[in-house]
Amino acid sequence: MGTMRRAFWILFFLHTNAASGSYPKAQNVTWKSTNFKTMLTWAPKPSANYSYTVEFSMVGGDKQRNSNCIQSSATICDLSSSLMDLNAYYTADVLSEPPLGVLSDLIEFPYTSSPRFCPYKDTDISRPDFKLEVSKDKKKTTLYVTDPLTALFKDGHQLNIRDIFSDNLEYKITYRRNKSTGKKVHISKSSVIELTDLDRGESYCFSVQAFIPSRSTDKQLGELSQTQCSNNDNHSIFEVYSVGVIATAILLILLLIGIIITVTVLCCKRMKNAPKSEKEGVV
Repeated sequence: MGTMRRAFWILFFLHTNAASGSYPKAQNVTWKSTNFKTMLTWAPKPSANYSYTVEFSMVGGDKQRNSNCIQSSATICDLSSSLMDLNAYYTADVLSEPPLGVLSDLIEFPYTSSPRFCPYKDTDISRPDFKLEVSKDKKKTTLYVTDPLTALFKDGHQLNIRDIFSDNLEYKITYRRNKSTGKKVHISKSSVIELTDLDRGESYCFSVQAFIPSRSTDKQLGELSQTQCSNNDNHSIFEVYSVGVIATAILLILLLIGIIITVTVLCCKRMKNAPKSEKEGVV
């Protein structure tokens, strides 16, 4: 009887270890978030013998599960709508479990934990779009910035970053005279930015990015927008016309001057010769 009991425990121990060994831990568990579209990612892709389940919670809170990330073969989990308190810090565990519909004798499954993540402080901000407008008198240039949309909704309305950050959202404008390397910076709390310290008639190039000074230094700036340049009303002749066109125009002008000089000289000679002809006719 004792021998049978000993054999049973040996078999149980081997079975438990084999089950645990067949469920490798997830690796590189990372948060990826842009405009509050928040994904938890990890590796490797599981074999047919196991799957992944994600559990998340506020730091110190109860663990929760997202229905789309239970015993899944995916290596990504969208938690955008699950992290309700944007100012809270969250952690997540990626558990290695048997595939859906398969039972296991394991009581606790191997897991890997994520770093802490706060949506409000850590989500990246994408590059904004903006329109450029120069006043008719050329004294003022206005940038109309479109606040980027987020992945969050409220009462059926999609929120933009201004809805969430409110007065904490500013914009950093970097600008320079066209074809110049010297740059200037302007900070604005508004999405409508007016610049009046520019040289009239000159072309300037602008780029914009979100700026959230309340964040840590490495998270304050969003992605830089595409550069846009205003028109230059003081184009040099070499910018407007090609060298060939300019050379042709110069030749035509010289030819015209030559013709005028020739005609003038001929007219003068005829006028001088006219009195002589009249005298000879009288004699």
